[in-house]
Amino acid sequence: MFRKVDHIVWMFLFCALFFFSAQGQNEINSPYSSYGIGVLNRSSNGILDAMGGVSYAMQNPYYINFRNPASYASFDSLSLVADVGASVFISNLAQNSQTQQNTYAQPGYLAIGLPVTRHWRTSLGILPFSSVGYDIETSEHIDNIGEVDYAYSGSGGVYQLYWGNAFKICKGLSIGLNASYMFGTIFSYRNTDFGGDNYLNTFISNAYQVKGIYLDAGIQYMFNVGENHRVGLGAVYGNTAYIWAQEKLLVNSYSGSYLSTSSYDTILYEDGVQGRLNIPQSVGGGLSYTYKNKMTVAADVTWRNWDNFQFMKPSDSLHNSITTSVGFQYIPDPFSNKFFKKMTFRLGGKYSTGELRLHNKPISEFGVCIGVGVPLTTFNTHSSINLMFEYGKIGTLANNLVRQNYFRVALCFTLQERWYQRVKLD
Repeated sequence: MFRKVDHIVWMFLFCALFFFSAQGQNEINSPYSSYGIGVLNRSSNGILDAMGGVSYAMQNPYYINFRNPASYASFDSLSLVADVGASVFISNLAQNSQTQQNTYAQPGYLAIGLPVTRHWRTSLGILPFSSVGYDIETSEHIDNIGEVDYAYSGSGGVYQLYWGNAFKICKGLSIGLNASYMFGTIFSYRNTDFGGDNYLNTFISNAYQVKGIYLDAGIQYMFNVGENHRVGLGAVYGNTAYIWAQEKLLVNSYSGSYLSTSSYDTILYEDGVQGRLNIPQSVGGGLSYTYKNKMTVAADVTWRNWDNFQFMKPSDSLHNSITTSVGFQYIPDPFSNKFFKKMTFRLGGKYSTGELRLHNKPISEFGVCIGVGVPLTTFNTHSSINLMFEYGKIGTLANNLVRQNYFRVALCFTLQERWYQRVKLD
């Protein structure tokens, strides 16, 4: 028993180290993260990500599906599950004839799940809700002044620390609820440089700190049709959340370049400006079909009410969005003792209309992905390492906008271990 507990502790510490080392490298670069609260995390766990992010009608005792808390009900009654993932992005930004390439890492998630009673399962985890990272430079000619240079940059994001619980209502039917603590800081910087010594330049710094509670609920119904067919239905609802927000504002004027100023003065400093962040409600539904535990196909659709978004003062005008995803998974022989026959192969695609509309153009997103799951027999037959490759596109080149093509490599470890087992003595 103590050896099992020790195994679990070391396993979890390894997962935590993996997650937080990736978190320290969270430096995205996307001009579209300058709107709202940044680029939203639409990812599921590493396994479901490789299936296009389908999740609402998916459940499995050996991984954690935090996108539908009702799925926790499938956890094994004697096992603990730990799940951790991270991604590396290779991003190419294009506008007219200009291009820029960036490589950055992002934390994915860290989660554990375990049984509480016969009909009650629970999960705890942390994942990014949104990420901010951009560095934009532009200029314009103003009469009687000349060339004026502008620089905009930002960083930070919002994180989601959740505690989820699921309950088995009857055979095949389960409900669940995630209670999440939202927290984080978003930084934005604006610099206006008039050039020369006849004008004072301006530097504006904003730091927005957010924290509050967000709730989302889910339901799933899984049933068999004959001996070889299993159908899953799922739905989720995220309520409108009113999150506490606070702003720190600093406005400076200076002459010369900002890195080597000849004079420097603080025009305005405000700390503790109160406001709020409205996270809009969302509704989603999904369908899954499994044949002989070998082949699974699934599809999801999600609607988000971004018309009611607000962050501090009246801010960016966002629009309602619809996201769809489809996925496929195949295991040659899930009950085999042979390594290659237990490997899992995945394929998926997703499309989102996006919540942004700039220059009368929607900033939509499209992605396709493939993945493979490799069993980790060092632990047991239900632990695995999962690798995913995704190609995606955000935005458009029309109307002088920016198109972002990206290639993502995601890695996740799913570790399952018996955490309590009564030993019988002969």
